[in-house]
Amino acid sequence: MVKHIVLFQLDPEMEAGRKAEVMEAFKRGIEALPTEIPFIRKIEVGLNANPAESFDIALYSEFDTMDDVRAYSVHPKHVAVAALLKDCKKARSCVDYEI
Repeated sequence: MVKHIVLFQLDPEMEAGRKAEVMEAFKRGIEALPTEIPFIRKIEVGLNANPAESFDIALYSEFDTMDDVRAYSVHPKHVAVAALLKDCKKARSCVDYEI
């Protein structure tokens, strides 16, 4: 099994209401993907509640193999949801590890 963890930092200059809208839309979109991408074993999105921290969104997902992670990353449904962050993402960090 592969655990895929991604952190996103949005533009700190972004208006708070717009930032909240983007974060919620991203969460809804990502968490709906298992109905479209059957090899996602588990997926969840957490929205940061601690303003002292620099990252805004945490994505946690599980896949059977690294090939599944790679297929997920280019899947058109995932690409469409990821595009929600295109214009407002400042930073991204990712870790994929096997257990």
